[in-house]
Amino acid sequence: MTVVDWSRWQFALTAIYHWLFVPLTLGLSVIVAVMESLYLKTKSEKWLAATKFWMTLFGINFAIGVATGIILEFEFGTNWSNYSWFVGDIFGAPLAIEGLVAFFMEATFVAVMFFGWGKVSPRFHLASTWLTSLGASISALWILVANAWMQYPVGMEFDPAQMRNVMDNFWALFSGVAVNKFFHAVFSGWTLSGVFVIGVSSWFLLKRRNEPFAIRSIKVGGWVGLIGMLLTMWTGDGSAVEVTKCQPMKLAAMEGLYKGHEAQSIVAMGIVNPDKTWDNDEDEYLFDISIPYGLSILAKHDPNAFVPGIADIVNGFSINENGDTVNTVGYAERIRLGKLSHEALRRYDIARAQHDEKAMAEAENDLRQYYPYFGYGYFDSVEEAIPPVGVTFYSFRVMVVLGSYFLLYLIVALFAVYRKDWLQRNKWMQLIAIASVPFMWICSEAGWMVAEVGRQPWTVQDLLPTKAAISEISSASVITTFWLFAAIFTILLVAEVSIMLRQIDKRSKHNLEIDNAH
Repeated sequence: MTVVDWSRWQFALTAIYHWLFVPLTLGLSVIVAVMESLYLKTKSEKWLAATKFWMTLFGINFAIGVATGIILEFEFGTNWSNYSWFVGDIFGAPLAIEGLVAFFMEATFVAVMFFGWGKVSPRFHLASTWLTSLGASISALWILVANAWMQYPVGMEFDPAQMRNVMDNFWALFSGVAVNKFFHAVFSGWTLSGVFVIGVSSWFLLKRRNEPFAIRSIKVGGWVGLIGMLLTMWTGDGSAVEVTKCQPMKLAAMEGLYKGHEAQSIVAMGIVNPDKTWDNDEDEYLFDISIPYGLSILAKHDPNAFVPGIADIVNGFSINENGDTVNTVGYAERIRLGKLSHEALRRYDIARAQHDEKAMAEAENDLRQYYPYFGYGYFDSVEEAIPPVGVTFYSFRVMVVLGSYFLLYLIVALFAVYRKDWLQRNKWMQLIAIASVPFMWICSEAGWMVAEVGRQPWTVQDLLPTKAAISEISSASVITTFWLFAAIFTILLVAEVSIMLRQIDKRSKHNLEIDNAH
């Protein structure tokens, strides 16, 4: 493995661990705010007790999430310095805004949220809780805008004098890709947190402790989770359309599709053929069960639409930004034109050093002409530009299958909790709720694998591949920090789970209810 491979693994490790905490922060903050709103409305101490309990779990998760997130941002400078230089003017802007605005907003109001009980008015405290939740979402907004820009780079132009990209339209960063990605991630956090609350509350029911508290928590968590799930599906549909327009190769990898057709079916279940390549005649799947017209509907909301496969795209078939199938430049030609853009940049640099303005203008003109293919100039074969099909294909199906399960699960959970004593009497329902919690995280992580593995080999789509974005560091240093981070993050995860379990067990041994006092 090269320094590129190890750096990718290190960044993936950090991102995976960080995303264990982020969605729970996003969703649990909403659930806590809803519970405190109910407390302020009803003046019932039972809602105050519930608010403080879930707020404690939120705080534990919030602290660990911040620690992993800071390390993630540092890695852009330590491991990906060429990337940071080449596009830092654009990518750095939303991250700077996130730190200056959203993170400080969270830090300010989370302090009032935890330490302001009895020191500020109940209304101001409730406002602080909602503003903490809003701050978490705004923080996610800027980070996801930055990530979406890597998937669909817009709002910039290349400055050959600086040999880097500079921003020329800040508002272009809020593309359809960014909007759908933000809402999809945030609403999936609502779903994850709803499933988490139901699972923890079901443990109370299983142990026959604090049952009224558990039922109330399941109702709030169930509604937040179900609303989040429905909105996640809606924004997921929007994301699929944007991927079709902006990253057709990712869509083809998600489906394991090499040769596209009109009225293209989608594989519900299947096994991709590991021997299949874009230029051989092997079957695409060893086994598959397909839904007719499914991919055409998903991609273009048209059951008869043509959806290109990997071979089509490599050979020059693609889909433009309006969703129309068009003939484009094939990958072999893109590689050739990309190398011409590199050569033009070298000529520009030499001419600038010699103060030859005429040669500079000629070189810059050639560079502008070929720059859309700049990233392909780093490749020597078209195979390098094709993402890992197997990982993308299976991750997509894990996400969809588990997402479908959780939609049904949340509907059933809400139905059961409103049936008098029905949920309390059904032990198997309680066990399913507890067992479902880790699968929600698997679903969430699978979604990110689709997004990130599916755009490989690019750090910035069509502009900068991973092998050109790396820092000039040794593999040994990255290997050392990889295992160091793996150990630290695992310790943090174990610590969080341990502290949460201790808090849950501690609370279960105390009466969270004050119903008898009313």
